[in-house]
Amino acid sequence: MIENPTQIVKEVENSTVEENTSETPKEEDLSFDHKDIPSADSSSSRRNSDLDTAGFTQEEFASLLGKYDYNFKPGDLVKGTVFALEPKGAMIDIGAKTAAFMPMQEVSINRVEGLSDVLQPSESREFFIMSEENEDGQLALSIRRIEYQRAWERVRQLQKEDATIYSEVFATNRGGALVRVEGLRGFIPGSHISARKIKEDLEGEYLPLKFLEVDEERNRLVLSHRRALVEKKMNRLEVGEVVVGSVKGIKPYGAFIDIGGVSGLLHISEISHEHIETPHNVLNVNDQMKVMIIDLDSERGRISLSTKALEPEPGDMLTDPQKVFNKAEEMAAKYKQMLLEQTDENEGQTIEIAENA
Repeated sequence: MIENPTQIVKEVENSTVEENTSETPKEEDLSFDHKDIPSADSSSSRRNSDLDTAGFTQEEFASLLGKYDYNFKPGDLVKGTVFALEPKGAMIDIGAKTAAFMPMQEVSINRVEGLSDVLQPSESREFFIMSEENEDGQLALSIRRIEYQRAWERVRQLQKEDATIYSEVFATNRGGALVRVEGLRGFIPGSHISARKIKEDLEGEYLPLKFLEVDEERNRLVLSHRRALVEKKMNRLEVGEVVVGSVKGIKPYGAFIDIGGVSGLLHISEISHEHIETPHNVLNVNDQMKVMIIDLDSERGRISLSTKALEPEPGDMLTDPQKVFNKAEEMAAKYKQMLLEQTDENEGQTIEIAENA
């Protein structure tokens, strides 16, 4: 039996995540602490399992080696053939005079029960050379490094396309939730998990996600569940539309209204035509109300709302909010007509200027 390498690469990961409680003035707090983000590539995603030796005999392997000359260096990709599966790794024929060795933890970026989940004796495939030859003339190989590089390439492309992906939550902690994307470990900060979801109950659920940060150099992959929901909701909403919502939070600068699973901001200046000292004087948490959408910012995942535009008379939100609720659709129709007339007027002025130029 060919001896195992004297040194096997091992990975140790220590990550701590703390809950972010900071507030950003004048907008919903979606912040998170970068030091809380765990590594995207975790050794805990891979498990070792002993397997019986299988493959060619040592004599057959030795006869093959004499046919090849080689000049390998770390970082190269080489074609190799599985020579034997051993309890701690695989022996690979890459054309060198000594069989190369692939440690168990380098077999895949994904969870595997054992080498046989990925490799079979006599199978040929591509391998990554991790290190120079050791004192026995043996090279260390990896499949995981190849998958790791390709996973980051794929994730960067998905971010560039602003894609929405779906991934299963496999764990939660104080700071947020953990998912796997293309085999990489991703982190969803608690501030970017939908308010309708109880974090501790998320494990095992598949969530729609948008990318917040893709950083291979720092091995960080950060995602947002909230932004994915907002974008999905935005695709069904339009400016000028009246929706029913529930007050879920009140701040000095306005109130956050839940409109079917996503949150919109009713700024203090959009509550009424009359001056308001604080939203607490007008609104209460869990109040049901009708609001009109006045802006949709899909890039930043923000929905701006107004009740001021729905007041039949200035100040009705302060004196008779039920009247605002009952006449909301009527006032919204008038608001849309006003916007349409303003658009037509502006287009007419543009044409007139162009004709006189």
